[in-house]
Amino acid sequence: MSTEKQLYTVSIYTENNIGLLNRISAIFQRRHINIESLNISPSEIEGVSKFTVVVNMTEVNIKKIIGQIEKQVEVIKAYYHTLDDVIYQISGLFKIKSELLFEEPQIQNIIKESYARIVTVNTDFFVLEKSGRKEEIEELHKQLSVYGIMQYTRSGLIAITKEEMKISTLLETYNN
Repeated sequence: MSTEKQLYTVSIYTENNIGLLNRISAIFQRRHINIESLNISPSEIEGVSKFTVVVNMTEVNIKKIIGQIEKQVEVIKAYYHTLDDVIYQISGLFKIKSELLFEEPQIQNIIKESYARIVTVNTDFFVLEKSGRKEEIEELHKQLSVYGIMQYTRSGLIAITKEEMKISTLLETYNN
């Protein structure tokens, strides 16, 4: 078992109850662990939510955290994986002055080369969306910053495992 810190994705399958987010984040907070990224969405089973939490810690400590998370009544099951064990994406949205799209030819090259897509354009601004790895989003941010970014936001990491997970079978029996 690794005693070196690394990034882990924690997948938590839960009932969708008020206050659960606070209790789960408190488990990390009590151990002074910073949550790098957090996403909550529906899972593949109706009525079951999936929390995807990214944290930088040791495997020894992540196992302890999983145990604490699973003690929450609404938690059905929790798993942890390294980033190598999952397929993941992050999305970034960039709001930029419209005039730059037409006056700065390099902007169009940046858009093409980064495989970003234009979501909307109006007379005042245009919005770019880029999905990919964190490094790709950060690189696009760096390139666009030279020209000025009016607004920027980035999503939390979303991930699915490379290996089959038995959670679907567990959730089907849970739901019946």
